[in-house]
Amino acid sequence: MTKDALHFTCLGGGHGLYQTLLAARQARAGHIDAVVTVADDGGSSGRLRRELAMIPPGDLRMALSALTSDDEEGRLWRTMLQHRFKGNGAMAGHAVGNLVLAGLSETTGGMQAALDVLARWTGSAGRVIPVCNQPLEIEADVAGLDDDPRIMRSVRGQVAVATTPGSVRRVRLLPPNPPVNPAAIEAILNADVVTIGPGSWFSSVIPHLLVPDVIAALNETSARVIVILNLSPEAGETQGFTTERHIHLLSQHALGLEVDHFLADANAETTPGERANLSRTAARAGAEISYRDVRTILADGTMGLTHDPEKLAQALLELASS
Repeated sequence: MTKDALHFTCLGGGHGLYQTLLAARQARAGHIDAVVTVADDGGSSGRLRRELAMIPPGDLRMALSALTSDDEEGRLWRTMLQHRFKGNGAMAGHAVGNLVLAGLSETTGGMQAALDVLARWTGSAGRVIPVCNQPLEIEADVAGLDDDPRIMRSVRGQVAVATTPGSVRRVRLLPPNPPVNPAAIEAILNADVVTIGPGSWFSSVIPHLLVPDVIAALNETSARVIVILNLSPEAGETQGFTTERHIHLLSQHALGLEVDHFLADANAETTPGERANLSRTAARAGAEISYRDVRTILADGTMGLTHDPEKLAQALLELASS
């Protein structure tokens, strides 16, 4: 694939998606679509979701802020969207962008229309798309919450799943098999490159793949589909999970999904035997595993725990053209 100004469609949520969108901008994408999870139930998003029966706006707001125009006005919009009110009153903890989206959603008739309006105001480099046009809930089967580790308990809610002291074995969406946002399918089918992840595996990445129409679109698209693996396990929901376990869980939840590449951090300490196992695990999803230096370097010269947008952009462009 040698086309210039590629169309990137990025699936995820939270800080992981934010970094990927910055990378897509560094890659000088011709267009960027962010397909965003809608299962958050904590903090400002959770409050607005419960009080207004709306799609939680937090992950959508973060994606918008990554795409604001790269000029003084755009940077002001980015700061404003992310600003949180302080104090102890009713507004405390709310992000300004969440409130703007809540108001626009009511006045325009829906969240997608609200996002499109705010994208125009902010000179966005792309479009932000909720994966579904209704709020979803995550429910997980968790082991290790009882004395007998074989006993599975059900844990419901994104925050509860992300912070459980037990070991998450499987997640599902409520309601099951929700109707997909048609704009999400269009974004996947029209893309040149589709990225999945990084991010909280059970609450930001896998939920997209529990929507059957998303799996069908990912298998139908002519885009290069790349799963960006996390740099380290997430505290709580994937504590202690290996890279191989992350790939296995993704394949276990997304039955029938085929991807082209799993992108792993070249700085991770892995033996030749471990890399051989990872290659076999990736191959079961029809994919190759590729290693690139994608970590940020901190001011003191040590490696950070986030993806460096410039390095990630280069890695994605290399895989897209391979």
